[in-house]
Amino acid sequence: MSDATLVSTPEPAVLQAEPRPPQPHDSNSLISMRDIWKTYQMGSEQVHALHGVSFDIPKGEYIAIIGPSGSGKSTLMNLIGCLDTPSKGEYWLNAKNVSEMDDDELARIRNQEVGFVFQTFNLLARATALHNVELPLIYGGIGSAKRHEMATQALKAVDLSDRVTHRPNELSGGQRQRVAIARALVNHPSILLADEPTGALDTHTSMEIMDLFERLHGEGNTIIVVTHEPDIAARAHRVVSIRDGLIEKDEKIR
Repeated sequence: MSDATLVSTPEPAVLQAEPRPPQPHDSNSLISMRDIWKTYQMGSEQVHALHGVSFDIPKGEYIAIIGPSGSGKSTLMNLIGCLDTPSKGEYWLNAKNVSEMDDDELARIRNQEVGFVFQTFNLLARATALHNVELPLIYGGIGSAKRHEMATQALKAVDLSDRVTHRPNELSGGQRQRVAIARALVNHPSILLADEPTGALDTHTSMEIMDLFERLHGEGNTIIVVTHEPDIAARAHRVVSIRDGLIEKDEKIR
């Protein structure tokens, strides 16, 4: 028997995936984030709170951002609200590249484009509901008569026309949060950004506040709620779940 001839078969070539170029921002979206990183220097160690987050929010959407403590959702909220800037990546808000703005420009954007609602209300204790709602207008240089008219309308929009002269200690927790929502809406911002808006409220009052958000969304407002509570997130129309600085899930729920 003759020796078999051994033929060397070449290994199949391994195709290397080409690196994907960064995707352009969606100019039709109210919010467009592309490859957003946020890195903090903790001594000699770098901590990445966000790892290349990308998503879009169209005008008029009602979205919840949910995640456990330490997930990066608060960092993302601060970036959306222009309270902080990304370490890397682009953030476009209402066709403006806010990721390249300086502190003064960011302050103007916060006043014009973002209405904030916080868990602790952040109301001036000695000021009336009307004056609390007027504050963003004072910072914006709006005249007294116009401020009064706009603040009155904002309080009417949250069903507090009969509490205009009341101070926070004369209001229930739910009414105080309604004043905070009126203050957030008074400038007609592009987005209403709520950070744990029901965290200081009982269950019944929490549902009343979420009913109000639903009504405000129905009137055309873009609403972003940041929460760790699944039942609050379930009231939104889209839920983005954050874990370990990444988007774990992004789904429309209604």
